[in-house]
Amino acid sequence: MEWKIIHIDETDSTNRWLKEGLAADDSGLTQTIVNVGVRKSLLSSAAINIAVVADYQTAGRGCGTNTWESERGKNLLFSLLIHPTDISANEQFRITEAVSVAICQTLQSYITQRVEIKWPNDIYVGDRKICGILIENRLQGSMIKNSIIGIGLNVNQREFKSDAPNPVSLYQLIGKETDLEALLKAFLATFDEAFNSKTTYFTYRERLYRRQKYATYATKTTCFTARLMDVLPDGRLLLVDKDGQEQLYAFKEIQFII
Repeated sequence: MEWKIIHIDETDSTNRWLKEGLAADDSGLTQTIVNVGVRKSLLSSAAINIAVVADYQTAGRGCGTNTWESERGKNLLFSLLIHPTDISANEQFRITEAVSVAICQTLQSYITQRVEIKWPNDIYVGDRKICGILIENRLQGSMIKNSIIGIGLNVNQREFKSDAPNPVSLYQLIGKETDLEALLKAFLATFDEAFNSKTTYFTYRERLYRRQKYATYATKTTCFTARLMDVLPDGRLLLVDKDGQEQLYAFKEIQFII
């Protein structure tokens, strides 16, 4: 993939920054990006993929109403705009697989602890969350026209003051600061590889947090012990309880008890 990296000082959300440009049509995107100094000629081709990086987000988004705590200039807060050409709406979990695997593989080159994916796309080291991902796809007919991938990666933050239950940063794991620009470029290169690799499907499942282990889960009505067996191609989670009963769950239908 060819990437254009745009740095901005502050925004409410890099995902929203891109979505506002896409709200009307491609000319809206052109105007938004020209306002931050990118040449119009770069936008004439849908092959151009954009990475918007902010030093600070005033309302960094997680899933639903969740927010993301981040000290100014300490972490990687960015969104990608990509234009898949061969992914249908019912195959969109492929994007989740690629970005999750790419984050794991990038971080694994910095630390010895195993980096895992808490389904569907939180990135964990042990029982602590180091990265959150929010993916928003725009459809054209039955195909994905473009995808905005928001990523909040804890890098150089030394302490967390919010009531988030289990955050961790790269600094806390390795005891030194990491160059943010180098980390971003390493991720983009790894994402390119993961997006085009036929092994990403399997790597995603090998990296699953709690894979093949019994653990506690909860639905809206009950709490139970089960073993995480697999994730289907459509993104649904397969759990098997101690009685051998299989159950499939879509996103937000099941909660990991940590």
